[in-house]
Amino acid sequence: QVQLVESGGGLVQAGGSLRLSCVASARTLSSYAMGWFRQAAGKEREFVAAISWNGGNTDYADSVKGRFTIARDKAEHRIWLQMDSLKPEDTAIYYCAADHQSTWGTWAYARHLELWGQGTLVNVSS
Repeated sequence: QVQLVESGGGLVQAGGSLRLSCVASARTLSSYAMGWFRQAAGKEREFVAAISWNGGNTDYADSVKGRFTIARDKAEHRIWLQMDSLKPEDTAIYYCAADHQSTWGTWAYARHLELWGQGTLVNVSS
């Protein structure tokens, strides 16, 4: 089974930037949509951003539009989340996720996507 591994989290000051990455350990997932969710302490997991299987389409939560950018590399085995203008409310564990492209359009409500990473902590201080 494919494993997803996130990295890039850390502690930053409000207004700063971080870049998260997620890599598939076993295959390129060329037919899979991929994206990011986050879960803050005491809150439910929420959708952040997603990118289609070929990188041609993206989707963002309203709370991060204009600040976060999701991208997929040419080999389609890694995705990036560039986070700029970070706010304290962005503090959360960020999880990478992947599922077949047929799930596209449902990710804002997704609970049972096929693959999940173990998470990377983003802590934004103010």
